[in-house]
Amino acid sequence: VQLQACGGGLVQAGGSLRLSCKASGINFRLYDMNWYRQPPGKQREWVAGITSGGSSNYVDAVKGRFTVSRDNVRRMSSLQIDRLRPEDTALYFCHTRYSGTDVWGRGTQVTVSS
Repeated sequence: VQLQACGGGLVQAGGSLRLSCKASGINFRLYDMNWYRQPPGKQREWVAGITSGGSSNYVDAVKGRFTVSRDNVRRMSSLQIDRLRPEDTALYFCHTRYSGTDVWGRGTQVTVSS
């Protein structure tokens, strides 16, 4: 089981980015997908999730700016980030739980300049 995330970059405050996470080795449509981030010097935190049924949830700090989605045919989850803020600077990870085990993608860096 592998998750591959991409789409990070350096962007000015107020800009947008779209992160993508492609899954392999699992029947993707059956699994919830999550997005976490780890700001510099801080712990990893959950920011958004989408269930296998397509219901999404967000941490309060990103509501209205982050949109999580999934494409079961392409086996991908995406995280659209709008109105970026310097405090969104972090390493972003996608995650799922497979057979009782946490599976993490390699992080993708998002850096927001003020």
